[in-house]
Amino acid sequence: MQALYKFLVEPIGERYNNVIQVGDKQLIINTKIETFKAVNKVAKVTQIPKNIITNINVGDIVIIHHNVFRKFYDMKGREKNSKLYFKDNKYFVELDQIYLYYQNNKWNTLGDRCFIKPLADQVQKGILRYSNSHLKSLGIKENNIVYYKQSREFEFVVDNELLYCMKSKDILVKDERQGNEEEYNPSWATSGGRTNKSGSRTDCGHGRRCVCGSIKECSCNKKVGNI
Repeated sequence: MQALYKFLVEPIGERYNNVIQVGDKQLIINTKIETFKAVNKVAKVTQIPKNIITNINVGDIVIIHHNVFRKFYDMKGREKNSKLYFKDNKYFVELDQIYLYYQNNKWNTLGDRCFIKPLADQVQKGILRYSNSHLKSLGIKENNIVYYKQSREFEFVVDNELLYCMKSKDILVKDERQGNEEEYNPSWATSGGRTNKSGSRTDCGHGRRCVCGSIKECSCNKKVGNI
């Protein structure tokens, strides 16, 4: 069985990133399924669609929309999976719900998406961290300083970096780089380790109460993967 127009993915780690490591302490940062910012957005592709051609392959790690793994309560207060849930911890994903994919030891954007690194004490201004083919054709490349439209700060944490995901049309103008720009990265974005791009699963051996997650370095040893 192969879907015609949708990818099939499974979460890497838990469906929610509810715990972060600060020093030698574990902090619970979320207890509600409605909190979309705590939803895991990292997945492994287990099947590609039959009628859509992309560079994404089975086994690739992808960054996806926060509603894919998100749970909700129905009108009777019963906890439900999203409508994208298939079975056995696998979910269908539309092409426009995939924002980054990891290949050849680097993150690659998909379509007209791009990712901006915010600057400290700057409004609507940042560093273009991950570009796309359209922006490159306009001479706007990675590490350029750009201004972007208001209220486009769709937050992601990728390899311990807070980034804003937006579209090419949200970029207003390229600015000259002065060399003294200070990047903004809050402490909560750097609270964990880097993502295991292999998607392999690990077992810390500390039992079911451990919050290490399935691909993360053991948080019992003060490291928690986060993206």
